[in-house]
Amino acid sequence: MKRQIITIDERKCNGCGKCIPGCPEGALQLIDGKARLISDLFCDGLGACLGECPVGAISVVEREAEPYDEEQVMENIVKAGPNTIRAHLKHLQDHGQKEYFNQAVAILKKKGVPVPKLEEEPCRSGGCPGSAARYLQPELQDNELINRGDSTIPVRSELRQWPVQLHLINLSAPYLKQADLLISADCVPFAFADFHRKFVKGKVVITFCPKLDQGIENYIDKLARIFSLQDIRSVNIVRMEVPCCGGIEVIVEKALEKAGVSRMVRVNVISIAGEIA
Repeated sequence: MKRQIITIDERKCNGCGKCIPGCPEGALQLIDGKARLISDLFCDGLGACLGECPVGAISVVEREAEPYDEEQVMENIVKAGPNTIRAHLKHLQDHGQKEYFNQAVAILKKKGVPVPKLEEEPCRSGGCPGSAARYLQPELQDNELINRGDSTIPVRSELRQWPVQLHLINLSAPYLKQADLLISADCVPFAFADFHRKFVKGKVVITFCPKLDQGIENYIDKLARIFSLQDIRSVNIVRMEVPCCGGIEVIVEKALEKAGVSRMVRVNVISIAGEIA
């Protein structure tokens, strides 16, 4: 079957092993000084290990692979002990994998293994509730009002999904399908007061900093996968006028080229004074 699964660029991998703890399923091992995917059966393709790689050697691709097998994964998980069990369940819960989560719990009960409580557990890198994909439907609240002089202007968030940082976005998030993308520099919402109404409304938001973020090559790979897998309808960029911010356009162009798709890209440039340049 064809599904999403991680791939490791051996040329980039330095064998640091930081990705290993981020994969409680046991799909990754260090072999001959490189991180290796030891079995398709153990990789759920959710990419919790992506954020652990300091050199951007890991990415998610779509290819022919054996179906992910929760039962086989749990055989390894149970042997590894309660901390690994808890990390695996938290991983499934935070990524909305309800079917696998219920299957894992059923296997634990069948084996007579205690099911850990997850509510009080701290965030783990790559498994934090803050990175779980959510579709938002905000409603105007009575307290969402701004008084300007003698007029009262209602305002509300136009954000329709979470998370927004490219590093955290799940490639398979349903809100990406045929989306109108807004790719924004991190600084823009602080400089442009009308950001939500002018740019966010009706868009799926992706944000990053082309100057300060690490792993830009991984960003290109990730955007390319989004462009090729999700049938994106439109791409809108909003960036600051400073020269380094122009890197966003370069990254998007490279991603489109790598994905082999052609899309008209609309670009808005915001001045430091907070105006559309």
